[in-house]
Amino acid sequence: MPWSLYIVKCQDTSLYTGITTDIPRRLKEHNAKKGAFYTKNKIPVELVYQEPMRNRSEALKRESAIKKLTRKQKLQLLPTK
Repeated sequence: MPWSLYIVKCQDTSLYTGITTDIPRRLKEHNAKKGAFYTKNKIPVELVYQEPMRNRSEALKRESAIKKLTRKQKLQLLPTK
């Protein structure tokens, strides 16, 4: 079961970081207000970044590290359009 770290941009342009084994399912959950408490009133959310992880432990560590970044630092991770 491969793990992924993901970042979504919320309707209010804030960024939410999470981990999952199924990004499409998780996005549907967020947009159906069944995802994280943070995103419930900020839908729709849009996937802006994903990163494959080897296991849950690695994903949790990376998620923690990214959540400590400033918004500017998080934006630097995102691919340019």
